Amino acid sequence: MAERFSPSHIRALRAEDPKARPRDFAEARGLTEADLVAAHVGHGATAIVSEPDRLMPLIGDLGDVLALTRNDHCVHERRGTYSDFHSGGHAAMVLGAEIDLRIFPAHWRHAFALEEGDRRSLQIFDAQGDAVHKVHLTPESDVTAFGRLVAALALPEQQEDLRLSPRLPVEPAKADPARASQLRQEWEAMTDTHQFLKLTRKLKMNRLGAYRIVGAPHARLLAPEAVTRVLEAAAAQAVPLMIFVGNLGCIQIHGGPIERIVPMGPWINVMDPRFNLHLRADRIAEVWAVAKPTQRGMAISVEAFDAAGGLILQIFGQRTEAGLDNWNGLVAGLAALQAVPA
Repeated sequence: MAERFSPSHIRALRAEDPKARPRDFAEARGLTEADLVAAHVGHGATAIVSEPDRLMPLIGDLGDVLALTRNDHCVHERRGTYSDFHSGGHAAMVLGAEIDLRIFPAHWRHAFALEEGDRRSLQIFDAQGDAVHKVHLTPESDVTAFGRLVAALALPEQQEDLRLSPRLPVEPAKADPARASQLRQEWEAMTDTHQFLKLTRKLKMNRLGAYRIVGAPHARLLAPEAVTRVLEAAAAQAVPLMIFVGNLGCIQIHGGPIERIVPMGPWINVMDPRFNLHLRADRIAEVWAVAKPTQRGMAISVEAFDAAGGLILQIFGQRTEAGLDNWNGLVAGLAALQAVPA
């Protein structure tokens, strides 16, 4: 069991190592990132209401900000303004021109407003203490609106010690080969991509398990480096994409072209003026090219998974006529591997 640090001890440790990335600092000491932030309540951090219904209208008042959603292996950063918020008990949405989110409110459990010098941010964590979403103010953001948000949403009790739940293990690939024929039959009858998860639940499978047994042309196993190849090709050919990166509490989507691909050690990065992606390419264990039927034609994606079976990211073509044709052709040109993981 990890050593239990008091908030004052955490602050002292942080003062000795202020430059480490917060996530890396916490992980190295057996803490969660939420533990680290909560320890600074009253010292640059304010505990605030975490419900998206309360947060989103006020975040919209901040103007141009940086939205950040990540998982263990991929970070998705998008500049823009939060607008067109749609509330929902199970799932909520932000459908702005640049900020595009799918929010799962049950996992928005702890939230904080941070002020570190001239840097300001909002950070939301799940019950396990992992970040589900962050909002970083930019030089163009409305600092006065940030102050109003903190005043309106500050919790009456400012606690610097959190009660967190143990992390949940990633569900490994779950398939039932005896039902492969039924899976293929019902897959071919789909008219919307959202029907896919209902289908896998009904057949007691999950996403990766279904991909492994459904067979071509519905799912083709690609080499792990296919994600890098597809990003490079899309940038070179100006193919507009939809790039989805998520965790338990939030999925963030970039829609549009990408331009500048920058490899850096194990990372493959998209470094564009209003969109950045940071992907640990060495953590990709499986990549699948997937074709799901919809009323508007095939929805074709490239999807990457880690060694535990966790979804890292999904890439689709953006639905413009030329964009989809070019995207579909690009994916069709990716060579499939023959051996499917057991």
